Amino acid sequence: MANSLQDQLLKAGLVDEQQLKQAKSKKRKQKRAGGGRAPADTQRRAAAEQAAAEKRRRDQALNRERELERQRKAELVALWQLVRDNRVSRDGGDLAYNFTDGSALKRLYVTGAQQQAIAGGDLAIVRHDDFYEIVPAAIAQRAEQTDPATLVVWNKPGDADPDDPYAEFEVPDDLMW
Repeated sequence: MANSLQDQLLKAGLVDEQQLKQAKSKKRKQKRAGGGRAPADTQRRAAAEQAAAEKRRRDQALNRERELERQRKAELVALWQLVRDNRVSRDGGDLAYNFTDGSALKRLYVTGAQQQAIAGGDLAIVRHDDFYEIVPAAIAQRAEQTDPATLVVWNKPGDADPDDPYAEFEVPDDLMW
C-alpha cells in the first residue's frame, strides 16, 4: 500500500525506469513553467484578481466621491461663516426692498443707503434656509463661486442684457414698487 502508483506500474512490468524518469522530468518542467497549477485553478485565480482589481477601482471612485462631498460641505460651512461674520445690519431699515426668490416675492426692510448699494451692486442678498442676509459684493462673489443657488440678488455693474428692448429707457432712481 505504501508503494506509489509509479512503483506499482514498474513492478507489474507495464513501464520501465526510463519512462518513469521521463514522466518525473516532464512533471517537474510543468511545475516550473505553469507554477504547478491546473488550467482551471489559473483561471479562477485570474478571475479573483480581476474581481479584486474591479473592487479596488469601485472603492477608489467611491472614496473620491466622498472626499468631494466632504470638501463641498466644508466650503458651504466656510461660506456661511463668512456670511454670518460679514452681514450688514438692517437695524433702522424703514424702506421696503422687494425682490423675487424663484417665483416668490420677498421683502426686506433696509435703509436708504443700503437700498442704493444693493441697486448699485455694492451689496447683495443671499439666502440661508428661510433667512435672507445682506452682504458686501466680495462675499456675494464668493457665494456665486461656491453655491450659486444661495445668491438671490446681486446687481452687478454692467450686467445689462444686450437684447433688452427697454435698454434705452432708464429707470428712475426713486421708483418704488
